[in-house]
Amino acid sequence: MKTVRLGNSGLEISAVVLGMMSYGDPGKGSHSWSVGLDEARPFVRRAYEAGITTFDTANVYSAGSSEEITGILLKELAPREEVQIATKVHGRMRQARNGAGLSRAAIMQEIDASLTRLGTDYVDLYQIHRYDPVTPIEETMEALHDVVKAGKARYIGASSMWAWQFAQMQHAAELHGWTRFVSMQDQYNLLEREEEREMHPFCQATGVGVIPWSPLARGNLTRPWGAAGSGTRQDTDEFGKGLYKQDEHANKAIVDAVAAVADERGVPMAQIALAWSAGKSAVTAPIIGATKERHIDDAAAAVELDLTETEVRRLEESYTPRNPSGF
Repeated sequence: MKTVRLGNSGLEISAVVLGMMSYGDPGKGSHSWSVGLDEARPFVRRAYEAGITTFDTANVYSAGSSEEITGILLKELAPREEVQIATKVHGRMRQARNGAGLSRAAIMQEIDASLTRLGTDYVDLYQIHRYDPVTPIEETMEALHDVVKAGKARYIGASSMWAWQFAQMQHAAELHGWTRFVSMQDQYNLLEREEEREMHPFCQATGVGVIPWSPLARGNLTRPWGAAGSGTRQDTDEFGKGLYKQDEHANKAIVDAVAAVADERGVPMAQIALAWSAGKSAVTAPIIGATKERHIDDAAAAVELDLTETEVRRLEESYTPRNPSGF
């Protein structure tokens, strides 16, 4: 698999990122649908063999156990310098003060805790999971800068916020000479394209790489519209249940177009949806989840698939503007 440069930085990542949210102790945190170490091992190995070297997790995924599994499996597979590890900070990890958010205390505590769980001295990309409306952005940006200067993170990134919030944080870093974000992890797929309004133009203009989550719209772009997914996550993921409910008539037309193009190409629908994402000029690398080995195979094939202008137009033409959600 080809490598790509993450924004205007020296960090090279794989053209597909494996999201590690599906792997963790199902008895910890709110992800009762996650799978444990032994079940996760073949997926991570298959990803690495396919050329995926970049892995994204977060401190809150399965109450830290996702980071633990990530660290164990990557240590089994490859030397540290051959993989890129990304994790995130913001969500609540303790009920005590500074147990969540982006205060200096929270960031300093959580980077050390994440490194311990991951079993590494540094992460390649340390991301803020959400915007913190309470903590002054200067406090957050200086703390992140100090994390980089201490050698605990090579680069910093952000995720899921309004473009004006991201711009404010970048401006604070520029004003004080602190480390800037090199990436934005946002929700972007054929059913949710509102980031094209402001976030993506801003990222392109300022050299920020985009690594979107949910490029398959929680599986909606992998099967005919209305066909029920299967598995524990479909039944228990309350956050996911609320997504992609706006303008279901347009959503069905988009999914039908994905199915038609896939049929003409003789490939699974997932490959078409991922090829569209990977082919967008603002996108550096989509983040995929995998609970079946074919999910990884589809992703590896998708980044080698070039859609024609006509195919892209067919996939996009039914989209209608949505109420932006800010994540």
